[in-house]
Amino acid sequence: MLHDYTVERATAAQIAALPAIERAAAERFRGWNVPDAIMREATPSSVLQAARASGLLWVALDRGGDPVGFAYVKSASKRVHLEELDVHPDHGRRGIGTALLRAVERWAIASERCEITLTTFRDVPWNAPFYEAVGFEMVAPADLDAELKERLHAEAERGLDPARRVAMRMPLRRPTSAYS
Repeated sequence: MLHDYTVERATAAQIAALPAIERAAAERFRGWNVPDAIMREATPSSVLQAARASGLLWVALDRGGDPVGFAYVKSASKRVHLEELDVHPDHGRRGIGTALLRAVERWAIASERCEITLTTFRDVPWNAPFYEAVGFEMVAPADLDAELKERLHAEAERGLDPARRVAMRMPLRRPTSAYS
């Protein structure tokens, strides 16, 4: 339970704070053999604005109303892909990442999506193991569809070691009524 934080849909005014959160979160990858260029990147504000306008961007706010984390997804057909999930390290390990994921999950279920997918590092403790703990499962290489293969290929072209990356999915199930 988040006592000092709230999660809500992002507003236009909150967008400016998100790149700094993304870069601060990326600093945790120092020493994990991640290309420096990747660590310096941040999702362009124009992309975040478009996601916000489409209802695909959530923020975690501290008691003062300042953003401390965010989740950004892309929606295609019946699938939602988690493009970015970041929590500022000063606010880490407080359930904020999980709360952001659950907000995305609730929206995806209400929007009748069938799954949430993502790509992440298999060997970084706060990546694949975290996502497994909250309900994601690894997708075996033989089970990758064209979209996930393309995402992993694009990451490799950006310098991320494909042997360290993994695609994951969380199947979504709509709540059932006792009268169904």
